[in-house]
Amino acid sequence: MSVPLRRIFLASLLRRRLASALSLLAIALGVALGLAVHLIHGAALDEFGRGMRAVAGKADLQVVGPRDGFDEALFATLARRPEVAAASPVLEIEARLPGREESLRILGVDLFRVLRVQPGLMPLAEGGGDLRFAALRPGVVFLSDDARQRLSAPGRSMEGEVLPPALVDARIAVQSGVRSLVLEASGRVAGAGGVLGVMDLGAAQQAFARIGVLSRIDLRLAEGVSPAAAQAALSALLPPGIALRTPEAAAGELGSLSRAYRVNLTMLAAIALLTGGFLVFSTQLLSVARRRREFALLRALGLVRAELMRGLLAEGATVGVVGGLLGVVLGHALAAGAFRLVGGDLGAGFFRGVAPQLAFDPAAGLAYLLLGVAAGVAGTWLPARAAAAVAPARALRAGEGERAGLPRGDGRGRLGAALLVLAALACLLPPFGGIPLGGYAAVVFVLAAAILALPVLARLVLPLLARGRSATWRLAHARLAAAPGQAVVAGAGVIASVALAVSMAIMVNSFRVSVDEWLAQVLPADLYVRASAASGSGYLDPPALVAIAATPGVARVETTRLVNLRVSDTEPLFSVLARPTQGNRGLPLVSGSMEPVAGDAESLPPAWVSEAAADRHDLARGSRFELPLGGRMQAFRIAGVWRDYARQHGAALIERRDYVALTGDDRVNDAALLLEPGATPSAVAQALRERFGAEHITIALPGEIRALSLQIFDRTFLITYLMEAVAVVIGLFGIATTFAALAATRQGEFGMLRHLGFTRAEIGRLIATEGALTAGLGVIAGLAGGAAIAWVLIEIINRQSFHWSMELAVPWSGLAIFAVSLVLLAALVARLAGRHAMRRSAVLAVKADW
Repeated sequence: MSVPLRRIFLASLLRRRLASALSLLAIALGVALGLAVHLIHGAALDEFGRGMRAVAGKADLQVVGPRDGFDEALFATLARRPEVAAASPVLEIEARLPGREESLRILGVDLFRVLRVQPGLMPLAEGGGDLRFAALRPGVVFLSDDARQRLSAPGRSMEGEVLPPALVDARIAVQSGVRSLVLEASGRVAGAGGVLGVMDLGAAQQAFARIGVLSRIDLRLAEGVSPAAAQAALSALLPPGIALRTPEAAAGELGSLSRAYRVNLTMLAAIALLTGGFLVFSTQLLSVARRRREFALLRALGLVRAELMRGLLAEGATVGVVGGLLGVVLGHALAAGAFRLVGGDLGAGFFRGVAPQLAFDPAAGLAYLLLGVAAGVAGTWLPARAAAAVAPARALRAGEGERAGLPRGDGRGRLGAALLVLAALACLLPPFGGIPLGGYAAVVFVLAAAILALPVLARLVLPLLARGRSATWRLAHARLAAAPGQAVVAGAGVIASVALAVSMAIMVNSFRVSVDEWLAQVLPADLYVRASAASGSGYLDPPALVAIAATPGVARVETTRLVNLRVSDTEPLFSVLARPTQGNRGLPLVSGSMEPVAGDAESLPPAWVSEAAADRHDLARGSRFELPLGGRMQAFRIAGVWRDYARQHGAALIERRDYVALTGDDRVNDAALLLEPGATPSAVAQALRERFGAEHITIALPGEIRALSLQIFDRTFLITYLMEAVAVVIGLFGIATTFAALAATRQGEFGMLRHLGFTRAEIGRLIATEGALTAGLGVIAGLAGGAAIAWVLIEIINRQSFHWSMELAVPWSGLAIFAVSLVLLAALVARLAGRHAMRRSAVLAVKADW
């Protein structure tokens, strides 16, 4: 394309500054949201991976098992193998700091072996030197620089109160069971990052009552032995529930845990970008309609169709490039803000405790920039084809720009119906790699069908609205009925944004209501007592349970033991809950019963699995299911399936006495207290605090747990709410650009109305009424499409991503307020967008028709 032609086409973007600015801003918002999600998650994974690599040191492989550890006898077996040059045992404890929100990650290591495998964990004196022998003393801990800095600063209690520093005079209190243990900070760990401390392995086992237990074994392989060969040789020596993997696999496991959440957010950003593409489509289509005579003149002067089409596509590409570049900058700014506000976990809790640093990602930035360019070009493609197909002689006729260029608005009912059939078929597809691609395809098909159905909807609804007595109403109705293509152009972005907002509102409300009802069912007791969320540090042992049961006002104590196991080498940790199962207290069954399977020939103990476990392992009532407990595989018979919103990758509930008999583990994570008649929860809670110390236990009422859980739920969906708002704003942009362009092409019409007696205010009301009618049609189609998409989200995408079922709960009042508000805002936006056309003199406006 020649330079003059390039200037002609690109200069048109500057002539319609408002439309161009809104289009590129819409693309920028879609690009920014998608890039921000990518940057935040990538930075969090990188930081987590760096921390794991720093701790692993020179290890080629790691032996890992249940979160609570495994028998240390395995260390001697592996250390003697010829494939292993050096082995280093590790006990990892997430030590709670009594009465505080903070915790300290403590690594118990063999100080005589750690230097060969994990030199970064070697403790040093403050002025240098080897403290291996001094470190063998009980109660000595060595802190990383990050830990010393964090613990020397004021902290916060679990109630949010400001507390003095945890580290005072080189001493720090940590919790073991329901008592405090004071550790002496005698040196530093110079080679380790993050908030962690290092202790002698034996001292850590003794301090936290983990004698004979390891969390992992780090292996440095002999020269010439590859990790794959070592895995093949050593895997047969591992007991059930123990895995052999590379240090980098931990970050991959965490990435798989958060993948569904990240993919869903990325898809929401893609829909926002798609909505921006609709906005480019509407602005370019209207621009082409206004410039038909200009294009016809250029064609008459020798411009060929291919050059005309390339010029228009260059306009769209320019909008995409500028919007994409702005989106890349805005995406980095959003990521930086998210790190400060919600952290690297995006509010979902996957990367709690990780403090990632934002870094520029050229590849990701370029990829999202290209997506912005693709949105601009795609939005311009159809208008460019339509402009290139118009005959110059026809386009040069006077007034042609006002009557042509818009879609005919006759709709494509058969194509819309075919898209709905494709959506139904896509819903039948299984997930690919754990990602519900069929569900996302169904969302796109439903959205396209809703847009194609808009002209049909206009023909059905507009005759019902033809009874208005106001001249303004009748004119607006007649205009829209005569030119339904206007509704298609303005309504496409509205439908996309409304459908996204409505579907997410229905899904989130259904999820929230289901979670609230689930919490009410799983919290049947009067009071709940916990020593720590990390059972390796704080736990309730048998003496503590006896003391709790003897507290005045306590009628019965029901305990729960939670352990996280590895049912396979490739899957994330699987949760097992051990508690008394009589009476079905707090177990929301969706199938089966609390009675063991009748006629079990093998006399296997019963187990009840969550929906996620049932889906992932293809389980139903009567199925046989094996779990690695006590160092060997234990078989259970499935008695029922229950709903569990707390554990995404599956859980099983077994009888407590069966668990203790199989493992010998009598620790308890939580105690649910049923009180005697007349006893008050506050009095019992005060007695327990006096008995154990308020800093050693956490006591909560069911209502408090529900409120906190729902607060976490709302924080998790904070990014979702932001994306909904962005989509709605983009839809309003579409209304603004459409009516700004239409008002400019209808100046002659407005001038004639002025000569017939209409005032500027009445013409403003006319434009506002048209905007309200157009938005109303888009809202109706969007509500229908959003309801269908919500069903796909709940029944297909949510089930395949998280394996959770939920009850449908439509927020009728909220949707009604949203729909009315959007129509009113659209009327206001249309009125403001047409303000420039009303400023022109009535005489000049009709001058061309004289």
